[in-house]
Amino acid sequence: MNTAQRRYSSAAVFLHWLIALLIIGQIAGGLYMHRLPATTLKFELYQWHKSFGVTILALSVLRLGWRLTHRPPPLPDAMSRIEQFGARASHAGFYVLLFALPLVGWAMVSASPKDLPTVLFETVPFPHMPGLPQSKSLEAAFMQTHKYLAYSAIALLFLHVAAALKHHFIKRDDVLTAMAPWIKPKSSS
Repeated sequence: MNTAQRRYSSAAVFLHWLIALLIIGQIAGGLYMHRLPATTLKFELYQWHKSFGVTILALSVLRLGWRLTHRPPPLPDAMSRIEQFGARASHAGFYVLLFALPLVGWAMVSASPKDLPTVLFETVPFPHMPGLPQSKSLEAAFMQTHKYLAYSAIALLFLHVAAALKHHFIKRDDVLTAMAPWIKPKSSS
């Protein structure tokens, strides 16, 4: 198998790392802004958080479309069935979270009786979710769901990074290099 067949396409790599950076920023920003007192800064940070959430959602639609039309490189033959299942399950989990987190966040904002506007990147007005009633209890339910989904994303992110590092440094295979073009593959053809 040649090197190109062992690596993801340039578009897949670009979307992976861009979304990964945005997610890490969203997690850090979300944890930080959640603890702030109600100030103009907190409001502005929430606007940016919503802007990047919608961006992640749009990029995730592109990424899923790309993934459905472009075959990824095969998993190493040496991976056990349970490892292959874990790899596929974690990728599916990421796709669920990439869609669920921004959609639940949007629902939370839409259900809020505060009726605060969303203006993406301080420029583009973004509507509330159509047909969703404004209710303090509904907002609280979405807020709790968003929080648990965010913690799930953190856990899955750590698991994903740990697995990639295990493959690179312990198993010494090309799983990490398939998505990291700046790292030379360990195997050669």
